[in-house]
Amino acid sequence: MMKKVIVGLFLLLFACQLNAVSYTKADSIRVTKLLAEGLRQNKNTNMMIYFARRLKGVPYVAKTLEVNPTEQLIVNLRQLDCTTYVENVLALTLCIKKSSVSFNDFCRNLQKIRYDRGNIEYTSRLHYFSNWIANNARNGFVTEVQKNSSPFTAIQTVNTNYMTNHVESYPMLMEHPEWIRSISVMEKELSGKRYRYIPKNMISNTNLCRNIIKDGNIIAILTSKAGLDTSHIGIAVWHNDGLHLLNASQIRKNVVEESMTLHDYMKQHPSQIGIRVIRVR
Repeated sequence: MMKKVIVGLFLLLFACQLNAVSYTKADSIRVTKLLAEGLRQNKNTNMMIYFARRLKGVPYVAKTLEVNPTEQLIVNLRQLDCTTYVENVLALTLCIKKSSVSFNDFCRNLQKIRYDRGNIEYTSRLHYFSNWIANNARNGFVTEVQKNSSPFTAIQTVNTNYMTNHVESYPMLMEHPEWIRSISVMEKELSGKRYRYIPKNMISNTNLCRNIIKDGNIIAILTSKAGLDTSHIGIAVWHNDGLHLLNASQIRKNVVEESMTLHDYMKQHPSQIGIRVIRVR
């Protein structure tokens, strides 16, 4: 009996949190249309690539999750940054994999993807991508590729403090300084963790890399910038000339499939040191 009560309370809480969804009619229409189209695809279709390409051309807009006075689950397929792009593609893909294709199903997936244990609070939002990976691995949505062999020839030791050192860059955190302590605790818990990664000079058009990195894998680009673990996120896609990136590009101002290889792209950004590879399960 007690177990049923606990489950019931959890479901009630989850339903209440789903009421804290911010979206427009255009967003819900687009989600349901994309899911209907996804259902019609061949069963062998790589849905991560399919949905990633269906969102090409959407404008790049930063800080779209920082627009409400209180934390809400924001559904916005009209404006994307690199992280919300990947989150929306993954949420759509999970709907198809589970054959659960209502707008509410999409929102539930997005909530679990974006927030630690699905808890819609600013301090539970997965601001650092290392935490994002860990949370979504725990959800059973993804697994990180980690090998003690080539091309994973380098180790990242995470040292996160960017948010608490640059509060002015986070509008909601500026409005709620009482949240800073929780963010600081989270940063300290994450700091010191170590992950193997592929240095950018090891990203090549070889059988080894093609066997490690698959179409539709999530690529987390690591940075040497102080206080951060990653600086950009995208989705892997192989062309004849090598590995390319589908991403919401701040430089190009919209979602694009980069014309240059990821290796050449990263050479233009000295602070980008390598990549971590996350596979959708």
